[in-house]
Amino acid sequence: MSTAVSSHTPVTSASDAARGTQERPLRVAVIGSGPAGVYAADMLTKSPEVRDGLVLAIDLFDRYPAPYGLIRYGVAPDHPRIKGIVNALHKVLDRGDIRFFGNVDYGTDLTLADLQKHYDAVIFATGAIKDADLNIPGVELEGSYGGADFVSWYDGHPDVSREWPLNAKEIAVIGNGNVALDVARVLSKHADDLLVTEIPDNVYAGLLESPVTDVHIFGRRGPAQVKFTPLELRELSHSRDVDIVLYEEDFDFDEASDAAVKSNNQVKTMVNTLSNWLVEQDDDAADPATGASRRLHLHFLHNPVEILGEGGKVSGIKFERNELDGTGNARGTGKFIEYPVQAVYRSVGYFGSALPDVEFDHRRGVVTNDGGRVLGADGEHVPGIYATGWIKRGPVGLIGSTKGDALETITYLLADRTELPAAVVPSIDAIVELLDGRGVEFTSWEGWNELDGHEKDLGVRASEAGPVVRERVKVVSRKEMVNVSRGTAEVH
Repeated sequence: MSTAVSSHTPVTSASDAARGTQERPLRVAVIGSGPAGVYAADMLTKSPEVRDGLVLAIDLFDRYPAPYGLIRYGVAPDHPRIKGIVNALHKVLDRGDIRFFGNVDYGTDLTLADLQKHYDAVIFATGAIKDADLNIPGVELEGSYGGADFVSWYDGHPDVSREWPLNAKEIAVIGNGNVALDVARVLSKHADDLLVTEIPDNVYAGLLESPVTDVHIFGRRGPAQVKFTPLELRELSHSRDVDIVLYEEDFDFDEASDAAVKSNNQVKTMVNTLSNWLVEQDDDAADPATGASRRLHLHFLHNPVEILGEGGKVSGIKFERNELDGTGNARGTGKFIEYPVQAVYRSVGYFGSALPDVEFDHRRGVVTNDGGRVLGADGEHVPGIYATGWIKRGPVGLIGSTKGDALETITYLLADRTELPAAVVPSIDAIVELLDGRGVEFTSWEGWNELDGHEKDLGVRASEAGPVVRERVKVVSRKEMVNVSRGTAEVH
């Protein structure tokens, strides 16, 4: 069965107009439908060149049956900004001037040679989904996990196990970025409080049985150097029956810290929030917690040196105490401290994955590029090949950075357009025929709307049967997502 895509015609939604203004539209393939890919496609359609008559045909490909990338599979389900970002991406793709092909894997279903044959330009926006390495002894122990892997599990990623071992009472989360806070919040939060989100049923069942009492978040530097944002920090205090615990000895500020507080409102807000929480703790109590059944500990100036184990399993973690050096960086003091934990989550950042037939910088985890122009082994721009987002610049920056990044890339693409190698197969329908011929069960934008509605229907049913109103229940199985999207799912 071929998924219908014809109801969403390529850019300008008028092939007649294309024939009237030029021999054929400029054909662009975007690989990855997260924010980076969608923003690049959207900016292309709104460029001055298009307003001056340039006609584009843009196809957006994703390896997953559903769009949105890490917004769907990399952000905690209780994150308050998800809905706004999804709505913005939905509006772009729902216009009908960008075709979506889901469940298409670059490198297997389509090769670079295929793309170069069918498109004048290719933009890689594949992001970063792997955990960055933490090279300390003990990372191989049972109970040592990558934070990104855990995020994939609780977000219902179709290619990870449906099970996750949640048997630790005391847990360490290494990292001071937004992902580390998401991981720690989900681990410490009561499962029933996540029911109002789109959390998959298997994730709810797993978290419900978790015996956790204490989750510790560790950062290398001080409170003024954390990498998370005020919104993520404030979210921690919204968890029911979870105390936040801080430690006075971790509050160290050097000259660079003071300067950052004075010059950066975001840093000032976070430092003030953390300092207020510290003051509000009961200093006279033997335990600064207020009696909640779970505690979330925030530690600073801790450098991990070893994950400790017994019988092949995590039994603790060892840190060297750090101090700030005056520049905002940290240095070791030679003093060490150990914490008993039964699980360690390494959330020290994401790392990009190499792409077939594209030069890759394995040190930085990015496609080798110059401002978004992908470079070959000789250091020269490969004509017609571009990159944007985290696969271009590394896993740093939020939505604002992603938009600016996309603008740089498409500016170069449009500047190069008169020198782009012309697609050998200019027909806009040829790629559909190619995928069908290879038996690729690709999904379309119309199919995503079917799946979107199906997940919302599951939410209605769960709301009628359960104690809370659920907006949606996320479908996890790739096969089920594809079947619903393509109209081949059994009706119950």
